[in-house]
Amino acid sequence: MKVIILAGGSGTRLWPFSRRSFPKQFLHFGDGQSLLQKTAHRFLQKVPAEDVLIVTNQDYFHLVKSQVGTVNPDLEKQIIVEPEGKNTAPAICLAVSYLLDILHVDPEECILVSSSDHFISPEHTFLAALDEAERVAGQGRHVIFGIRPHQPEIGYGYIKINSKEKSSILPVEKFVEKPDYTTAQEYVLSGEYLWNSGIFVFKIDTFLKEMQQFCPEISEKCQGSFPETVSLFSDMPDISIDYALMERSSHSMVMPLDVSWSDVGSWDSVYDVLEKDSNQNVKMGNICDLDTKNCLIMGGTRLISTIGLEDLLIIETEDALFIGKKGESQRVKSLVEELKKRNAKEPFEHLTSHRPWGKFTILEEGVRYKIKRIVVNPQQRLSLQMHYHRSEHWVVVKGTAKVTIGETESLVHENESVFVPKSQVHRLENPGKVPLELIEVQVGEYVGEDDIVRLEDIYQRV
Repeated sequence: MKVIILAGGSGTRLWPFSRRSFPKQFLHFGDGQSLLQKTAHRFLQKVPAEDVLIVTNQDYFHLVKSQVGTVNPDLEKQIIVEPEGKNTAPAICLAVSYLLDILHVDPEECILVSSSDHFISPEHTFLAALDEAERVAGQGRHVIFGIRPHQPEIGYGYIKINSKEKSSILPVEKFVEKPDYTTAQEYVLSGEYLWNSGIFVFKIDTFLKEMQQFCPEISEKCQGSFPETVSLFSDMPDISIDYALMERSSHSMVMPLDVSWSDVGSWDSVYDVLEKDSNQNVKMGNICDLDTKNCLIMGGTRLISTIGLEDLLIIETEDALFIGKKGESQRVKSLVEELKKRNAKEPFEHLTSHRPWGKFTILEEGVRYKIKRIVVNPQQRLSLQMHYHRSEHWVVVKGTAKVTIGETESLVHENESVFVPKSQVHRLENPGKVPLELIEVQVGEYVGEDDIVRLEDIYQRV
């Protein structure tokens, strides 16, 4: 069995932690391991790294590579990039094309498809169910994992089953879109509905035949080689695999699972899955709370102090603070849309931005200046570049920098500095074995990130 992990989503329902430049799959919640890393580790317990394929887009390629590389370095070679952001049906077809044309996988092989940002516990229960799912999928069925709901949830789709049947895998009676709260209550009480996890297993040959029948506008663009599929990718419709195939096929089956599962798609669901203290609070960061109950409080290094609060969501980042009532977090998406209408930058980027070579944090910004903290990973280098509108002054705080300015190369050590004039070609790199940290002061009439002219780049960004 091969595993396809979809890691190209850019959702904002966990704003202000999740933003377009650093979405949910790259976040961690106190244990230092992101949702993507947890997903990769989960499936590596079942299959070797060469049987895992990760689909993402160009914006997230280097983030995916750096994160999965810490789980297993072999996964760095298992990433394919969508030409542009699309929905799940085109992404899966792109991955299947790669498996067939590049890796020469047998069309009789079964494939498991999963998002990169789900929480599943206990994992051994889920992994043990994969063998039966693969067996049934090998008979020409699409097996979807359905989660037995323990509470009404309006953020999930549902699958109706015949609850009187006792088989481990059941026919799907119908798919239901996200219901209102009253309807979700009825579903849970009836015992006839499961949450649609969006994790499923299919045989490649069956999948291709049914895509041709139910979604030819995608299938016909995947008939040729993988490069041909890539060239036609932009012409594919933006549609989910549920709409394109699963809800139309008569071969869709569901395997009920009694596990704790969440797509971690709201702050309420984050609260549900994380460990709580004696007052039923979930806390991450520098927190001091008095007479506070049933709250989710998450931040960084800044002190967050509370008195007499109950049933609140408090999320703090370097540049934004979100406070809301528990039970209302599905509305965060509407809040983000309102911020976009106001042309706010906060929905899109954090003060800390990740790059293939490391990261930088904006410490302060004003008219004609910007101050950054830059971290360059060992043996990494920035592009050879120049700026039309700003000069830069670098002060090394830790490590040793190799600096190229024009035709001159020099080493700059801790507590030493170097000046880069406006319009001068330059490069910064870390030749050492420890992270290079420095403070950068930009001065000029324009200090935006798009004032970069790249001349050479080892990450193919020229």
